[in-house]
Amino acid sequence: MSAERQLLIIEDDTAFARTLSRSFERRGYDVLLATQQDEAAVLLREHNPGYAVVDLKLEGNASGLACVQMLHKHNPDMLIVVLTGFASLATAVEAIKLGACQYLAKPSNTDDIEAAFNHVAGATEIELTNRSTSIKTLEWERIHQVLVEADFNISEAARRLGMHRRTLARKLEKQRVK
Repeated sequence: MSAERQLLIIEDDTAFARTLSRSFERRGYDVLLATQQDEAAVLLREHNPGYAVVDLKLEGNASGLACVQMLHKHNPDMLIVVLTGFASLATAVEAIKLGACQYLAKPSNTDDIEAAFNHVAGATEIELTNRSTSIKTLEWERIHQVLVEADFNISEAARRLGMHRRTLARKLEKQRVK
């Protein structure tokens, strides 16, 4: 099948990956599934997908950002959408810098992802707000920035933030995006 309709999904939640896969297959995509970067690299030896969906946080605290980088190196024209339940400004910026075309917070469905594939160019019509950023938002973004820098290692991120590991874990649990 041509790369135009081939999609690689890198997601460690097998139930979600299976559901997403079936939904995209109904839309005419040839879907390849991987749960981690190594599996995706093996698939890329034989396939050249034109699309990819990558979970930001993979099993064992592996970062999907490394997958984005690998996919972009493999095919700079591939349209890559990053999905995450741990959205932050820092990870969104890094994902785009590494080659993703869009960054979506979970829950996202097939319609959202396909719309993201079709909305690659930026839009100047986005409304600018006059609202300043809250302290909670700044704290949340800083926590995620440090998590990215620490490769999602909670103990290391807590050390860098100067807080107890359990305190950081509680903050992450409270703010989890499902």
